[in-house]
Amino acid sequence: MPEHISPVTSLNRGLEVISDYVKNLPLKPGVYRMLGKNDTVLYVGKAKSLKKRVQSYTQPQRLPNRLKRMISETISMEFVITHNEVEALLLEATLIKNLNPRYNVLFKDSKSFAYILITEGQWPRLGKHRGAKNIPGKYYGPFASTEAVHQTINSLHKIFKLRNCSDSYFAARKRPCLQYHIKRCTAPCVRYINEEDYNTSVRQAKDFLEGKSQLLQKELSEKMLAASAKRDYEHASFYRDQIRALTQIQVHQNMNPTFKESTDIIALAEDKGSVAIQIFFFRNSSHFGSRTYFPLHTDETSPEDVLTSFLTQFYNDHQPPELVLINYDLEDKNLLQNAFHEKYGHSVTFLKPLKGEKKKLIERTYENACEALERHLAEASTLKSILEKLTEVFQLPNIPERIEIYDNSHIQGSNAVGAMVVASRRGFETKLYRKFTIKTAGPSGITPGDDFGMMREVLTRRFSGSLLKKVENTLPDLILIDGGKGQLSTAHSVLDELNLDIPILAIAKGPERNAGKETFFKKDSHPITLERHRPILHYLERLRDEAHRFAIGTHRKKREKALTLSPLDEISGIGAERKKILLRHFGSTRNIENAGLEDLKKVNGISAALANKIYDFFHP
Repeated sequence: MPEHISPVTSLNRGLEVISDYVKNLPLKPGVYRMLGKNDTVLYVGKAKSLKKRVQSYTQPQRLPNRLKRMISETISMEFVITHNEVEALLLEATLIKNLNPRYNVLFKDSKSFAYILITEGQWPRLGKHRGAKNIPGKYYGPFASTEAVHQTINSLHKIFKLRNCSDSYFAARKRPCLQYHIKRCTAPCVRYINEEDYNTSVRQAKDFLEGKSQLLQKELSEKMLAASAKRDYEHASFYRDQIRALTQIQVHQNMNPTFKESTDIIALAEDKGSVAIQIFFFRNSSHFGSRTYFPLHTDETSPEDVLTSFLTQFYNDHQPPELVLINYDLEDKNLLQNAFHEKYGHSVTFLKPLKGEKKKLIERTYENACEALERHLAEASTLKSILEKLTEVFQLPNIPERIEIYDNSHIQGSNAVGAMVVASRRGFETKLYRKFTIKTAGPSGITPGDDFGMMREVLTRRFSGSLLKKVENTLPDLILIDGGKGQLSTAHSVLDELNLDIPILAIAKGPERNAGKETFFKKDSHPITLERHRPILHYLERLRDEAHRFAIGTHRKKREKALTLSPLDEISGIGAERKKILLRHFGSTRNIENAGLEDLKKVNGISAALANKIYDFFHP
C-alpha cells in the first residue's frame, strides 16, 4: 500500500468496491474471489447466497482485523454461480489449492499418498502405487509414509510371494530372477507355480489387506496340520512360516480399533495462534500410519473454521473413508458429508465422539497433535532467532521473510540449467521453485560454460516483468547466490539495470571446497567468514545445498532426456514406428545419415517424398 494512503482511506475504498458488486449479485450459490493489485487473488470463498455473503463484508465492525486488511487491499472481485452449495464447496477447495490466496487457510500437501496395488488379470502383480488410479486392480491405502508402505509390501512378499515386476519384464523372463532365489516370489514367469495356487496366494493377500487376518490364520493353520498329517513337512513348514510372519505384523500394529469401518481420526491442536492437525489412517482395523499438517494463516480464525477449511481441501484431493472422527463440532458438517457423498459415491460421516473407544482414539490423536505443535513452535522460534542474527551479522534492512537462492548446473556448458529455490519461515517452499533452461545461442549470446553469463540470464528472466508476475509478483527480501565476488558483481549489475534494490549475499566455498570454511561477500562490505559451528552458517549452507541439489537434479533429467533423443525426432513425418523401421534397416542413426537417397527409398514403409525429406535433413 502506498504510504500516502491511510489505512482508513484504503478500507473505505475497498468497501466501496465491494458495495458496487453487491448491487448486482443474485441470491444464488457460488464462489467469489477478492482480487488485489495485478489481479492477485487475496481470498476465495463460497456462499449459499452470493449476495448475502458478500454483503457481510460491507460491515467491517463485525469482522476480524485479518478480513479488514483483506478488504483494504481489494480492488475488484470475480464470481462463479453454481447449481448448489455442494458444487460451490468443491469448487472453492479446488481454487484455494490452485491459487494459494493470501487470506485463506492453507496447508502444504505437495505429496500424494502411496497405495498398495494388486492388479487384475492373469498373474496379478503386487506393488506400490502413487498418483492417478488408472491401472485396473484393487487399491489399498492410503499409507501415510513411503516407509510404511514399503514395510507392508516387504512383509506381503515374504508371506504370499507374489510378483512385483513389470508386465514387460515378466513376459520376457526365461528363468527365475533374484526374487525367487531369496524366497520373495514363486516364479510364475517360468510357471514354477500353477495358476490356481498363485490365485490362492492373491486371494490370501487381499484377505489380509481387507482385515480378514484371523480367518486367514485359521485357514493356514488347517493347511499346516493337514500337510503335517500327510508327512508333507516341506509344505507344513511353508504354512508355519506364513503364520509366524502374519503374527509378527499384527504385533507391530498398535493402536488398532476394534470397529471395522475404514476410519480417519483427525484432531486439531491450537497454541499461540498456530495450529497442528494430526491424522491417523485406519483401514480394515489396520493402522496405515499418520501425518501432521500445519495450516497457514490461522490467526483470528476459529478452530472450527480452520478444521472445516482443512477437511474441504484435504478430501477434495484424497478420497475419504466411511467414517472420519474429529475433535470439534462443525457448523458445515452436513454440507461436507453431502459434498463428498456426491463426489465419491459413498456415504461419509464426520463424527465427534463423546464416549467409548472412539473418544479415547480421538484423545490420543489430540495428544499427538499437541506434541507436534510444540515441536513445530520450538523449531519456528529457533529459525526466527537465526533470521534475526542473520539480519544483524549481514546488516540487512529487514528480517527476511522470503529468501531466494540461485545456482547453475552444467557439464562443460552442455545441458545448462539455472535453479531458483525459495525459503521462508515455514521452511523450503517447494511449490515456488523454478528452473531455467539456459539459452546458449541467440540474442543472449552466452558462451557454453560461462557461469557469469548464466547467472545474468537467470536473474534477468526472474526479475523481468513477465516472469515476475508468474512468481506471485513477490520480490525476495534476500538473494543468496553460489559464487564469489564475480557472481556478486554480475547479480548487482542485473538488479541495477532493472532498478531493483534487494540485498544479495554470495557464498563462496572454502579452501579445498571444505564445508564450514565458506566466505560470504556483500556489496560495500569486507568478506565475512563465520565460526564453524554457528547456527547461521549451518542455515546458509543448508540453503545453498538445497539450491545445488535442485539444480543438479534438473540438469540430470535434462541430460538423460538428451541421451534418448535422436536427430530423427526432428524430422516431421518420422514417428516411433518409422524410426524403428529405419533403425532396424540401417542399424544406426549414423548409417541413416550416410545413406544415399536411393537406399532410403528402398526401405519398406518409407515413401519417396519422405525419403527425400530425410536425405535433405542430413544433407542441407
